[in-house]
Amino acid sequence: MKDRNSTVNLSPIGNCATAALIDHEARIVWWCYPYLDGDPVFCRLLMDEQEDGFMDIVLDRFQRAEQRYRPNSAVLETTLWASDGSGIRVVDFAPRFIQHERSYRPPMLIRRIEPICGYPRLQVRIRPRFSWGSASPRKVMGSNHIRYVGESETLRVTTNAPVAYVAREAAFVVTQPIVFVLGADEIFPADLEETSNRFEERTRSYWFQWCRNLSIPLEWQDAVLRSAITLKLSAYEETGAVVAAMTTSIPEAPHTERNWDYRACWLRDAFFVVRALNLLGATRTMEGFLGYMRNAFALSQDGWLKPVYGLVPSDDLDEVIVAALPGYRGMGPVRRGNAAHVQRQNDVFGAAIMANTQWFHDQRLPEIDKSALFQELERMGEKAVAVALEPDAGIWEYRGRARVHTHSALMCWASADRLRRIALTLRAEDRAAYWSGHADRIRTWIEERTWNAELGAFVESEGSETLDASVLLMADLGFLPPSDPRFVSTVEAIGAGLMRGKYLLRYNHPDDFGEPETAFIVCTFWYVLALHAIGRTDDARAIFIDLLSRRNAAGLFSEDLDPATGELWGNYPQTYSLVGTILCAVALSRPWSEIA
Repeated sequence: MKDRNSTVNLSPIGNCATAALIDHEARIVWWCYPYLDGDPVFCRLLMDEQEDGFMDIVLDRFQRAEQRYRPNSAVLETTLWASDGSGIRVVDFAPRFIQHERSYRPPMLIRRIEPICGYPRLQVRIRPRFSWGSASPRKVMGSNHIRYVGESETLRVTTNAPVAYVAREAAFVVTQPIVFVLGADEIFPADLEETSNRFEERTRSYWFQWCRNLSIPLEWQDAVLRSAITLKLSAYEETGAVVAAMTTSIPEAPHTERNWDYRACWLRDAFFVVRALNLLGATRTMEGFLGYMRNAFALSQDGWLKPVYGLVPSDDLDEVIVAALPGYRGMGPVRRGNAAHVQRQNDVFGAAIMANTQWFHDQRLPEIDKSALFQELERMGEKAVAVALEPDAGIWEYRGRARVHTHSALMCWASADRLRRIALTLRAEDRAAYWSGHADRIRTWIEERTWNAELGAFVESEGSETLDASVLLMADLGFLPPSDPRFVSTVEAIGAGLMRGKYLLRYNHPDDFGEPETAFIVCTFWYVLALHAIGRTDDARAIFIDLLSRRNAAGLFSEDLDPATGELWGNYPQTYSLVGTILCAVALSRPWSEIA
């Protein structure tokens, strides 16, 4: 049996309010309650060998498991078989559908266990932990529920299973479907089996219709659909935030301290998510994110944007070490919050402005006051051009140094360039000229100060000799045409200098924690897109197909990949990596016209 804690075996379910990760044998090993950034009441993922912080089903004489998502949905089905031929089907989902003309997405998980063969005998073990693993709740039994009570929170599990067996973790024979509803400490005023069936049907219908409206490529449809659904699950719909991943503190590489909390909204990452979903025709995540961003910008007194905010922009993100959890496979520390929120990352303005650009060009979107929005974006733009050539922590969030990073300057250039384009759309020629002047100034600096003739490449920062994968975005952002010899040379230099096997490092110089050991997955996707842009499409397809083979059993990626072993590392599921999957599939796919 593979390590239960391995990200290779984890499948997410969720409803844009809450999300959980489930292993191949139907053990819920991660669930932050009540929301995506909440207390991990199921925290087995970070508890090493401790048998606590989970919910599972122990089938007597267990032999094997099979797992799949119901087609085009976030409803997960796990089938467990025993050596005597008996078996059960476990269906897990978080309800999501339209009810009373609004979205119904409670912080709730529903688990249904169905006997499918013989007389399966099983134990149900429910072992939540509270206060970040430090507290074991009291169990209070009711007639059809168990309340897990802590000092400041209570989790109720409502069920039609025999409560005495569940509370004692005693084995019993299942002859008819049993249901578990996990959520708020509220009475569940309906028939459990009928309601769970109805909720599942409506949830599956919601996801099926959502997928049906996507404009997907001809090739790699399974990868695109699963990536798109998971990106949607990463959006906290109530505020419009998009988390970078559902987990905290899965290390970027084994036995390092590169352990971060990604359950927050990086404006940069969210922009890439919005862009990928827009490409597929799913624009509502963008609409929600733009509302979120306005609230984040309103918090600033001086026009400064943080790189990362909480699910509610005013949330505290101060970083602390969680002592009670030993960490993923015992590789601590476990962190809550992220110190990046106090960093200066100048590229964030470009992400914010570019995320808003579609409002001025897409006639499918709701009517808004475009003049007012343009004025708001111009205020961001003024800050962007003011700091474009100032040192910052950069896209990779260096903690020990600041430089004038090429990528940050490039995104500030994009801020001015997109404002120029918007001004032309609004027929504000004077403002277009104004922003064009700023864009030209930043362009000149980038071309003169970050081009390294000896390496034949644009480099990480002013006067640097360091290659950096983020400059691969130059053509994608419109700074250079793909045919520009300098861009072609940069792509080739980065491939020669940063590739490890078939996968690309972010950079190859020591940082605050030593030299990088694993490949940052989205960088390989950027390299694929760059190869395609310069005409090396066969090479791009070969790398892309190989990278897709490294997806886990759920068809998803984490953040990093070990070039030597192919093992996935880093927080999971990583939105950056899923965005790369979608962008590359759309760019490289054969056209639909081939089969028309």
